[in-house]
Amino acid sequence: MTDTAARLLKLLSLLQTPREWPGSELAERLDVSARTVRRDIERLRDLGYPVEATMGAEGGYRLVAGTAIPPLLLDEEEAVAITVGLRIASGHAVNGIDEASVRALTKLERVLPTRLRRRVAALGSATVPLLTGDSPTVQPETLTGVATAIANHERLRFAYQDNTGAETKRLAEPHSLVSASRRWYLVAFDNDRDDWRIFRLDRMDALWPTGARFVPRELPATDAASYVTSKLYSIIPTYQAVATLHAPMDKIAHKVGTSLGELTPIDDRTCSLRSHTDTLEWLAFRLTMLGCEFEVHGPPELAEYLRAFGARATRAAGQRS
Repeated sequence: MTDTAARLLKLLSLLQTPREWPGSELAERLDVSARTVRRDIERLRDLGYPVEATMGAEGGYRLVAGTAIPPLLLDEEEAVAITVGLRIASGHAVNGIDEASVRALTKLERVLPTRLRRRVAALGSATVPLLTGDSPTVQPETLTGVATAIANHERLRFAYQDNTGAETKRLAEPHSLVSASRRWYLVAFDNDRDDWRIFRLDRMDALWPTGARFVPRELPATDAASYVTSKLYSIIPTYQAVATLHAPMDKIAHKVGTSLGELTPIDDRTCSLRSHTDTLEWLAFRLTMLGCEFEVHGPPELAEYLRAFGARATRAAGQRS
């Protein structure tokens, strides 16, 4: 890279900071004269970068939003990071973004130096995405509209379809966006219900920024991601299972572990197991793998599942002659 190109890259990096830069400060940062700074500013404008100059004692230079994207100056790590991000986005649940990401990725890879293309290709060939089936997609304008309201601390009205399919009108103070399991969630304070809520973006419609600003409230969690996780787990059905295991507690405890539940001794030959789980199949599998006789006292769904499983296993083994 030539000295001029390197200097332009550094100048552009400075201008991307959202502030006005006096020419004298830019000259000092770049270790050049004020005249050279003015020439470099003109070079950036010729490349398509909209650099605005303001006059006066507090004036200077700043980079403003343009009508088109000018050529990008990226270092190696930035180019790889953007390429990886585009690969991830091509499989995400935003309507139309997969095709747009593939197009952008194709254009970017065409102009990457050979050594960077090799790095990106190696990463792509070694990575296999784990897709969780068909997921509802989010409209890009919904995603950007919500994000703008979050950035501006602006109350948002929208139509929302709840779990039963009923449509409601909501007024909320948006806090954060969380992407989880190919779904987008909005964490927000629901003004009508005077409580925190999470909303799936694919169920939101008719966004209407109210223009009313608010002071952000303190989230009742360490961060938005942990809040969404706790809420999602709270709406998953939980089963409280009770079973008698026909084995001494000290002999079976290592097989039960801490994940299956809590053991209590009944006598020197049996013990009681209490377990909390959201998956009957997992609990039934663990019980049958303990290697001892057991009796299920609840819930009824677990006993019914074991009966059906036992019948299938018997049929699979075939009838005795």
